[in-house]
Amino acid sequence: MPSDAPFPTFLGLDLSTQQIKAVLLDEQSNVVHEAAVNFDRDLPHYGTTSGAIKGPGTGEVTSPVRMFLEAIDLLFQRLKDDGVVFDTIAAISGAGQQHGSVYWSEQAEQLLSKLDPAQTLADQLFPAAFSWDKAPIWQDSSTTEDCNILEKEFGGAQKLADCTGSRAYERFTGSQISKLRRLQPEIYNATSRVSLISSFIPSVFLGHIAPIEISDASGMNLMDVLTCKWDDRLLEICGGPELRTKLGPEPVPGGISLGKVDSWWVKKWGLSPECLIAPFTGDNPATVVSLSAPGDALLSLGTSTTFLLSIPPSDRPPKRFTTSHLLAHPAHLDSQIAMLCYKNGALAREHVRDTYADKHWHIFNELIESTPPGCDGITGFYFPLPEIIPPNVTGEFFFTTNLIKTTVNPPVPLTDNIPPSIHPRAIMESQFLSIRSRIAAILPENSPHLRRLVISGGSSANPTIRQLAADIFDMDVYVSATKEAAASGGALLAKFAWWRQTHPDGSFEDMIGGEAMGLECVARPRKDVTPIYDGLVDVYAACEAQVVEAWNSQNKA
Repeated sequence: MPSDAPFPTFLGLDLSTQQIKAVLLDEQSNVVHEAAVNFDRDLPHYGTTSGAIKGPGTGEVTSPVRMFLEAIDLLFQRLKDDGVVFDTIAAISGAGQQHGSVYWSEQAEQLLSKLDPAQTLADQLFPAAFSWDKAPIWQDSSTTEDCNILEKEFGGAQKLADCTGSRAYERFTGSQISKLRRLQPEIYNATSRVSLISSFIPSVFLGHIAPIEISDASGMNLMDVLTCKWDDRLLEICGGPELRTKLGPEPVPGGISLGKVDSWWVKKWGLSPECLIAPFTGDNPATVVSLSAPGDALLSLGTSTTFLLSIPPSDRPPKRFTTSHLLAHPAHLDSQIAMLCYKNGALAREHVRDTYADKHWHIFNELIESTPPGCDGITGFYFPLPEIIPPNVTGEFFFTTNLIKTTVNPPVPLTDNIPPSIHPRAIMESQFLSIRSRIAAILPENSPHLRRLVISGGSSANPTIRQLAADIFDMDVYVSATKEAAASGGALLAKFAWWRQTHPDGSFEDMIGGEAMGLECVARPRKDVTPIYDGLVDVYAACEAQVVEAWNSQNKA
């Protein structure tokens, strides 16, 4: 960025599973610079695979906390080397991978407040500022016992979902805290504060531990999703009477000012002492902020597959289910975000590509296009990892189905004679039909038809997958000009905090003009194909029900 860069600019960061990314926006919300640090490639000495380390216990997945600090140091060095003028940055916000948690020591506040500009963050803060050198992340599934305890003591999965927006999930922070307290009480007792990854990052910028933001707090099973306050019963179940103190103040909305940047950043990197720090949110809510407007649905095709849509204010409380999530909206206290989340996203698609398409996407696409919609009556399920929807199921399942108008004959399990060529289309149909079969239940009653589908993530660049999404969801498909949607959403939240100084009563839509960042239509539903998928929704649901029944029977035995 040239030395005469426009003022002000707004910095958004995204500390995701595999890397930390930075996006710098100008006042017109144009992207003026991007940078990234990849954990595996740029910091190989931590020994991560796709940014994470699998532990010795079943389902344990963590990331090194020092790696996060070193990645922030390296990211700012790269921004400086690229010529970014730091004193033009008026505000900073961003996102963190949802559900990841960081555990601070009793010395943390003092160490954060006395950073030396002659030293790096990693060297000064690690290990003394942390009671645990690991951060459990969203891929962790080792807390099943704690989830069972939480649901039982709170009154069941639906009651927990009614309160927090979700049933108990292994990756959620409440169960992670419960496990730590139960199995490693010495670490839990030495912990002064618990941060989400999203509140850990602004803590480093502020020089003191930041509060947790409401939308990311929705992924903890600890906050009432409608009041956006900690629930005392949940705190007691997961962490005992001391957990409220360890979590800090009540969660805060996004797009507000938490204060000005700590002097270390001014002396070390040349940020303006007036630079505002806004709360960071989760990567999924940040993506909603950057890529969708009211009436849009958002499909993220990354490592996990997520489907999100904003639920507008209503006289009736929003629906809550045990198979989906309801999150507080980071920029609207009276709105929520509905989310479906699947663990088997890109990794499952890549497994099918490698197994049946000679590891080439162009062959994968050719096989999709040469296979008719519905895969000649075969419906497949691909769960290499324990799935979230349906819960905990693993393995591959196939059925032959017959459709007569709207009546589905019972699906028949299929174990052989499955043409290898159908797998690419079968996995895409399965992943998309799972989402489509649940949309109607999520939306408020009498909701208008969703106007468009915005897709993001690695697979969103694939033209064949774009067209398949348009056909199955019966919506025009759009993509954004930036691939860094979460970081861009963070930059917009930073801009919102800065803008509200002069527009205290203005809304986020007022600031952005009511439209999402530059979107391009890349696919439209085909009238001769979409009706086929209309008829396959019930077929898919019937097959999934059989998968769940068989899985539950097998595991009870």
